[in-house]
Amino acid sequence: MRPSIKQVAHLAGVSIATVSRLLNKPGSVSAETAEKIHRSIAELGFRPNFTGRNLRAGNSRTVGVVVPTLSNTVFAQCLQGIELAARALDYSVMFTTTEYLPEDESAAVELLLGHRVDGVILTVADAGANATLDLLERERIPFVLAYNQLAAADAGTAIQRASVSVDNRAAACDAVTHLIGLGHRRIQMLSGRFNASDRAMQRYCGYLDAMQAAGLAPLPAIEVERHTLTAATDYQQMMADPRHRPTALFCSNDLLALSAMRDLRALGLQVPGDISVMGFDGIPVGALMQPVLASVVQPSEQIGDVALRTLVDAIERALPAAVAASLPVETPVPVIAGVRHILPHALREGGSVAPPAPASC
Repeated sequence: MRPSIKQVAHLAGVSIATVSRLLNKPGSVSAETAEKIHRSIAELGFRPNFTGRNLRAGNSRTVGVVVPTLSNTVFAQCLQGIELAARALDYSVMFTTTEYLPEDESAAVELLLGHRVDGVILTVADAGANATLDLLERERIPFVLAYNQLAAADAGTAIQRASVSVDNRAAACDAVTHLIGLGHRRIQMLSGRFNASDRAMQRYCGYLDAMQAAGLAPLPAIEVERHTLTAATDYQQMMADPRHRPTALFCSNDLLALSAMRDLRALGLQVPGDISVMGFDGIPVGALMQPVLASVVQPSEQIGDVALRTLVDAIERALPAAVAASLPVETPVPVIAGVRHILPHALREGGSVAPPAPASC
């Protein structure tokens, strides 16, 4: 059996209360007594039950994280930022994934709430209209969105939802403007399903902004189910007519861009000789490719760090549970409303993009 605090106190020759004071407030006992207790802890292999202590105090010091997947390293980088910040603030992290299925978001959040998390960081399919976020607001559970970007035009309470992201629309516009600056006039967008990612839709709007600003006709977006699936049939159709085929492909994320480069090569096409490929995310592996993947870089680890610190600030400023429970259901939660962090993005230049061949211009 695991050693108890009672055994530690007995071996050290002190009271249970003294051991408890040392564990909770290390400076509250004398150095001599602390040394005896630490020796007893080491001898017995005692591990304090912080979970029990935190629950008695009314919180678990644990935050939940819901992301679409960990197969895209963007979310793994974000989780790294969350974990490091949580550790610095003495919080623990529990996470789960939805595999880009909007219907799984509620189940994922319910799972975390069942483990008594104090708040949630999450990336959802649509932050502007989302039943899971509505539930969290009704239950007065603090949450922060990561990567989701709420537009100023969003109605209702959506504008109040805390979020940390880059400006997806402006970043995509910058990427496409860069391609236009290289001389590309026929640029097509490759994206995940718009209904599974409001970020992809915002990036498509940025694509449209850049094309329209340059007086160019946008091409229909190619939507694919998952970044790991081949879209070879789409590429064959896209490249069939040399006179009208695109000279550049703007992808809504880097894994789609890398998949596109693979499939285009399989069709005997050269990147960037026959077609340039631009990504979005700036994942580190893109810089290891040959050619290097040109991409919009978003600071994923910083997004996680800022989201965690924003959430913890909300948790620790929240109303006591007893007071909150006495308020009418309509009473809003004031602690994180309106906190929207837009972090800077950058363009990573790479050999996957180049001016179009003269015959293609």
